[in-house]
Amino acid sequence: MKNLKQTSVFISLILRHKPEAIGVSLDCHGWASVNELIDGINKTDDYSIDMQMLEEIVRTDNKQRYSFNDDHTLIRANQGHSINVDVELIEKEPPEILFHGTGEKYVESIRIDGLIPKSRLYVHLSKDEETAEKVGARHGKPYIFIVKSGEMFRAGYKFFISENGVWLTKSVPANYLEER
Repeated sequence: MKNLKQTSVFISLILRHKPEAIGVSLDCHGWASVNELIDGINKTDDYSIDMQMLEEIVRTDNKQRYSFNDDHTLIRANQGHSINVDVELIEKEPPEILFHGTGEKYVESIRIDGLIPKSRLYVHLSKDEETAEKVGARHGKPYIFIVKSGEMFRAGYKFFISENGVWLTKSVPANYLEER
């Protein structure tokens, strides 16, 4: 059986990208039944989970990927979806600058095309450089872009903040990027 971290990654895959892989359905806001999720996970050969383990995963996840509803009967991923759900993001004026961490191998295409969500619904931005660097390191040697988010906002771009503090926007044109 897999450990909690591996199980958390699997739950992330299910709630953000492939709920059908274990027969779970998400509502229009990305919520899944906790019972369906647990039952679906337990039908796999590699994972086993109960409510106590699920609550521990949600409570201890260092990225705060998941949220329960008030009575813990529903669960959802806070952001990062590739499937079309409305996680009821809060539209908000961003700080004057935000950061985007990526791998060095993506720098040239970002210089040309800006930041695009690719398979996700939004571009993910960090409020601090340290977090952006950690994100970038997941893609190889990290590279940090500074996003002129205040300028973008004043030009009419919308920004949202997820339940776990990740800043999101639909795209960032290259002219709103500076390199560190």
